[in-house]
Amino acid sequence: MTKSEFYDLVNNMIIPLFTGSYVAGELESSQRDLEVALGKCNSILLKPSKMDDYRVILKRGQAFKVSEVNLIKLILKEIDDISKFGIADETYYRKLCNLAIEKALIESITESASSTVLGIVHSMEKWANRTYEGQTVDLGVIVNLATNSDEVNKVCYSDVLSKDFSALFTDGISSFIEFDSKGYMLGYVSAKQTKSVATISPYKFEKASRICNDKRIGIILTQKGDILIFYAHQLVFAKRNGNWCVYSHEEIIRLLQNNVSYAAKQIRKSIYTTALDCSFAYNGACIVYINKDNTLEALNHIDPADIISEEHFNMKKQIELEEAGKLYNLGNAQGIIEKFSVGYEDFLNNNKCIKSMTLRKIIAGKKLFELDRKFIEEMTAVDGATIVDYDGTIIAVGAIVKIGAGSQGGGRLAATQTMAKYGVAIKVSQDGIMAGYTYDKKKNDVKQIFYVG
Repeated sequence: MTKSEFYDLVNNMIIPLFTGSYVAGELESSQRDLEVALGKCNSILLKPSKMDDYRVILKRGQAFKVSEVNLIKLILKEIDDISKFGIADETYYRKLCNLAIEKALIESITESASSTVLGIVHSMEKWANRTYEGQTVDLGVIVNLATNSDEVNKVCYSDVLSKDFSALFTDGISSFIEFDSKGYMLGYVSAKQTKSVATISPYKFEKASRICNDKRIGIILTQKGDILIFYAHQLVFAKRNGNWCVYSHEEIIRLLQNNVSYAAKQIRKSIYTTALDCSFAYNGACIVYINKDNTLEALNHIDPADIISEEHFNMKKQIELEEAGKLYNLGNAQGIIEKFSVGYEDFLNNNKCIKSMTLRKIIAGKKLFELDRKFIEEMTAVDGATIVDYDGTIIAVGAIVKIGAGSQGGGRLAATQTMAKYGVAIKVSQDGIMAGYTYDKKKNDVKQIFYVG
């Protein structure tokens, strides 16, 4: 593999799998160096083969895990095997590379059952491209790595999933059919009464995540045609829009870091899981997490009628009154002064702010991470931006953001990039893509910090 081909592989096939990673240069290398090895300062060192005299430095904010090192090793090995065939057709080569990545992803969590899991994934891909009685199909399958099927009348997954009746047995949310590592049926699994354990997964698939420990792999086909893989109580991979995604949950939570100490990790996790929930509910969303020192600046972009926190309304009121004092048009100034001459509750009532009044009753002063998770998902789906202050206080829901001059892209993207100047803003598109933005002081511009989906 040539150097340019290797850089192309790293930039287009490896970096997209590892959120927050980027090429940070290269080092000289000898034949004694491994093809993939952990480096200094949260980096990983890569080269195509032992014989190459350079290593690419791949870096991100959080240290790479041993499991991620092993995954990259598997990817490079699979793609190197393909490259040896010297395939000239670029489209065919890319397709084989994508299959190689798929194989490497599965082998990174199980070697003994990799062929079974891959076979189930391919069976689900066939179901994703068809319907049953006019309806798209959702399926849930578990591969049990610790239990073997009995020897009587063995039933293989390939026989079951190729038949129409298999579309009726499971929903991939609370019901599953289970096979052993060799692909033979064990039975039916209900997740309705699962014990509560720590998980990181979309709310909709929380039960699946609970039952998929380090001995069970869950494979789910959604009605939208996405394929999700659960392992060790979390969503690990998903095939969406034709591409595999690796969910580096901890890295994205770290990227949401803010200038705070109070319950910081808890707030960041709540914001991330909210984005994850919206992504798999296929609801578009804009979620903004404000830096501690930027609240006043952020309030300049928010209509007071959208504010559901009395503290933040009073801050906005002060901003508006100060601006009114600068106006030459005394009529306009007097109108603003009269508008804000009343208290917060009277302001909401006088201006018929039904949405804000309703949300205040439901939220009742709770922080974001103190609310019911399903309600947060539904609340965030309201058209407009959900804006959260540094300490988890919900400033606004469904806020129509005053867009900065020169903003580009659609309304949701423009709002996300405008508010990213004051903290971190996440745009979730209706096809499930999550993209996070923040402000780059060095470049004096908004930059993307992660993209998943």
